[in-house]
Amino acid sequence: MVIISGPSGVGKDSVLRALKQRDLPIHHVVTANTRKPRADEQEGVDYYFVSKEKFEQMIENGEMLEYSTVYKDYKGVPKSEVRKAIQTRKDVILRLDVQGAEKVKAIYPQAILIFLTPSNQQEWYERLGDRVLNEEKDLSTRIQTVKAELEKLDIFDYVVVNAQGKLSETVDIIEDIITAEHHRTIKHALDI
Repeated sequence: MVIISGPSGVGKDSVLRALKQRDLPIHHVVTANTRKPRADEQEGVDYYFVSKEKFEQMIENGEMLEYSTVYKDYKGVPKSEVRKAIQTRKDVILRLDVQGAEKVKAIYPQAILIFLTPSNQQEWYERLGDRVLNEEKDLSTRIQTVKAELEKLDIFDYVVVNAQGKLSETVDIIEDIITAEHHRTIKHALDI
């Protein structure tokens, strides 16, 4: 199990799409959230977009491996999606925020956590500027969240810089990490 994480706007979705295009033996676990889809996102491919009521029902029914509230919306991993991924006998890839990565690591200590970071603070601000932020306080909230996330870097196994215009190099590094993990002397089986 490989978890790709990092702050909002760092390029987790772009990295995941590029990994999937390489036709590697990976299975991406599609997570659920309650925010509105962005223009380039597809239902069931990028996320399952559900109502808050539906998400709360999934929580109540014990259908979530983990979930969090992020920027006033729910995000989480449906257990059924992880089961489906494990059955493929491929590497299981999750794209999670730092809260989610920490929770899954507690459940699966053998999970490999990769923290994506932009090459510098200005680049990150520019990426966030491309998003529609509701208010100036939204940016302030995101900056405070990143500061808290950086305090959790020690739970991650790897830090990978996702520099602007260097997506292919970023994906090369992640592919190398996955390859190296396959050569570890201790193998880890997944079960849910």
